[in-house]
Amino acid sequence: MFKFYKPKLWLILTDLILISVNIFVVFRFFPLTTQNPIEKYFVPANVLIAAWLVVSYFLDRYNSIKSKSFIQSAFSLFFTSVIILVIFGSFILIQPASPYSQNVLISVLMGVFVSLYLFLFAYYLYRYAVTYDTPNLNPDKRLSAVPHPSHPMSDDAVTERYKRITEFSGEKVINYLQKNTMLYESGTYIFTEFNEKELEDIEHYQYSTYIQLKRLNHIRGINKMLALVNEKLPDNGILVCCYKSQSTIKQRIFDKYPRPVALTVYIFYFLYHRVMPKFFLTKRLYYDLTEGKKRVLSKTEVLGRLNYCGFMLERQSKINDMNFVVARRVKNAAPLLDRNYGPLIKLKRTGKNGKTFSVYKFRTMHPYAEFLQQYVYENNDLQEGGKFKRDIRVTSMGRFMRKYWIDELPMLINLIKGDMKLVGVRPLSKQYFNLYTPELQQKRTNYRPGLLPPFYADMPKTLDEIQASELRYLKQCETNGELRTDFKYFFLILKNILFNKARSA
Repeated sequence: MFKFYKPKLWLILTDLILISVNIFVVFRFFPLTTQNPIEKYFVPANVLIAAWLVVSYFLDRYNSIKSKSFIQSAFSLFFTSVIILVIFGSFILIQPASPYSQNVLISVLMGVFVSLYLFLFAYYLYRYAVTYDTPNLNPDKRLSAVPHPSHPMSDDAVTERYKRITEFSGEKVINYLQKNTMLYESGTYIFTEFNEKELEDIEHYQYSTYIQLKRLNHIRGINKMLALVNEKLPDNGILVCCYKSQSTIKQRIFDKYPRPVALTVYIFYFLYHRVMPKFFLTKRLYYDLTEGKKRVLSKTEVLGRLNYCGFMLERQSKINDMNFVVARRVKNAAPLLDRNYGPLIKLKRTGKNGKTFSVYKFRTMHPYAEFLQQYVYENNDLQEGGKFKRDIRVTSMGRFMRKYWIDELPMLINLIKGDMKLVGVRPLSKQYFNLYTPELQQKRTNYRPGLLPPFYADMPKTLDEIQASELRYLKQCETNGELRTDFKYFFLILKNILFNKARSA
């Protein structure tokens, strides 16, 4: 039974705009016999629009579409188009000498149907992309995370486990697991698939070690699996997982084909198995086509996912062409949000008066790199220019973009917004900002950061030299005035870039 409802105005407005556009296109560009189609069809066009709105309302098209499926919305649109076509088409045919053209009616309605269908398709494509199915986690209810007592397995169980692992992963893997885990204890759980329901049904803290032998490249819902294991593990529990890295996949392709062919194959492989599952509009399609198999995962992404889901890296090993990771549970998993990795990113930086603002840049790092700041800080030294040596988070394309400042072009948005100025100290993350001396930290927060830092005027090599360079600039701002100092440094920086080949650190 039909129920009256309050229509969504934005849906009505969308219909009005697309109908008007299609009427204009038909009248303006289609070969019509009449010289003044707008004047001739003005009244019928408005009647058609009114009828469209009424029929759409009664077919529930202007009710909230958040609760509807794409199929339901598409069928409502189809039936609306058919009803309008029948009503107006019949009127034209019944009239013995109708001045109106049936072809005009069909052209307009076809254009409206296609336009609105594409609109619905784009809407649902986006909605499906940002709808994230999270597991039923209850970290707040984690009371006594004490592992159940563990005991050695029976000889038959040991033999069965040995056979199972050897058949699935090989002799080298069984030797690795024997050395690095309590493989033949009842407190160790082995799984070669990811069955969410099965994992949820396992009693909390029943196992202190989980070993996932199926490579992460073939698992759909990696974060979901990691978060569930995190919840099931006791404090300091162990997870072992494996994956085939991006560099290994690339090397195998280049070993298999001649270089020109290999380059082409790798580009298509990368776009299909790396870009598609990361782009929010195509990832649902990718998972439907591949079931999540053969994804390209970098070392950075795997370690970042582990950190994001509450694990700390213990050790890494490479067995044949597979990377094995032993990780320890150190905290609850972060809220599982749908993480999209488009080309434009926003980074939190410390600005004037110590306030945090978002800096816009082009992405130069692997997905989940943002969770490895502490890991890289602890495992890498600083190189000349104050950046980390051998920073695994940066992609090959990212290094090129950083070298020629391409990644910093979107910072012009910050310049327009007033968060930054043309010349000034570079905006720093909280991690880097804390490396600076208290004096320099205080002076930095007195001024807005800049697009062109004093680094390019002095070209310092160490962190101490960078701090000395910025301190010198800031003291000149205090003594000589900010505008005068920025004017002087602008030409020093320009000289180094144009004539001394200064490049981004």
